[in-house]
Amino acid sequence: MTKFTDSLKKSVNTLTQNNVNEYKYIPRPTRSLPNVSQIEEIMNLLSSILFPGFFGNVRIDENTQEYYMGVYIEKLYTTLNAQIDMSLHLFNDNDGDRTSSNLTISFIEKLPEIKRLLATDVKAVYDGDPAAASCVEVIFCYPVIKAMVHYRVAHELLLMKIPVLPRIITELAHSATGIDIHPGAQIGEYFSIDHGTGVVIGETCIIGNHVRLYQGVTLGAKSFTLDEDGLPVNVPRHPILENNVIVYSNSTILGRITIGHDSIIGGNIWQVHSVPPHSRIVQKKATSSFSDGLGI
Repeated sequence: MTKFTDSLKKSVNTLTQNNVNEYKYIPRPTRSLPNVSQIEEIMNLLSSILFPGFFGNVRIDENTQEYYMGVYIEKLYTTLNAQIDMSLHLFNDNDGDRTSSNLTISFIEKLPEIKRLLATDVKAVYDGDPAAASCVEVIFCYPVIKAMVHYRVAHELLLMKIPVLPRIITELAHSATGIDIHPGAQIGEYFSIDHGTGVVIGETCIIGNHVRLYQGVTLGAKSFTLDEDGLPVNVPRHPILENNVIVYSNSTILGRITIGHDSIIGGNIWQVHSVPPHSRIVQKKATSSFSDGLGI
């Protein structure tokens, strides 16, 4: 028993010290951190606000909608304010007018525009998928809507320079849907992703209006610019997709290149050069025969 106790004490002692070289990269927080479970609850609440009647455990009609919206907004203010406050204190960013209360109110004022943008996304998904029976089905069932609710909320919080929360929010959607959208990406109206699994959209992407992606598409960086310490510099490094672009499944578009408006990128394409508007990029035809043998 003494050996067991001594072993535990040694482990505790080592884990609470910062003299191990690798530990220097991990700071020791001195304040309460944002709570991921609470942030997930906030996103569930925002889904009820942005799509009234679709989510939550109450029935909302024209007679009760204003009442419940008031209840939801009041709860949102309380819960989001607390998480923003912890995020600001974590990075010592709580000076002047950048109080959690002011920032929370500013975010709530942005909700009507977020709701409008999400309505365009629902319409784009419905219009682009013959299998969608209705916009109701799209809202309830399609992973891209969950991903876009999280992205559009996180993007606004990022524009307000609120630390940590935007990335937590988009990673919650990433875990749930397999769609990885960095909150820093700029995405226009009527955006849709069909199926969605495996889609990656990098931080500095700029995506226009009426753009549609399919599963497995990567909009990534081709290379990194490094500073004098050998660390990556945050500069524009992801693609620009202009209006009315379609990118089919499992295609990879890398670097700060431009895909011109009204272009189509076929499936399984590796694209590292800009293309003009109205382009059609497809693979060469597959070989229709093979040499002697037992098959492929």
